[in-house]
Amino acid sequence: MKLLGLDDVVELRLLNFVFVLWGVNGAIRKNVNVNGEHDYFQNMSISLSTASLSVILSTVSLAIYLQFISPSFIKVLETSFVWGDNLTAPMAVFAVFFEGMASAVVTSFIIMQYWKDVKKTIVRKKKAK
Repeated sequence: MKLLGLDDVVELRLLNFVFVLWGVNGAIRKNVNVNGEHDYFQNMSISLSTASLSVILSTVSLAIYLQFISPSFIKVLETSFVWGDNLTAPMAVFAVFFEGMASAVVTSFIIMQYWKDVKKTIVRKKKAK
């Protein structure tokens, strides 16, 4: 985004949520379609693992970016969120990690509600044969 001059557009950060939804849904779809796994808790575990990995990688990327690439980006974060004026890089990374983990849990539960209904449809089709 920095290369395109869009690093200060806050709304583009919501695009991360779309990527997490897409990744979690793709992981569950693959587990259901390829592996034939329909167990709710198994798929929930996969969705949480996928989302958590995404959050961890994003948090590490943010830490590297703030430390080595653009330390001044902390000023953009201060003005775009309600974190206050005394934001430090560790505070930002910590907050993004916990916000991301909460989002990962919510996203996993939302996607699993869809796949729970898909499982019922698949089971009904198998019984009809």
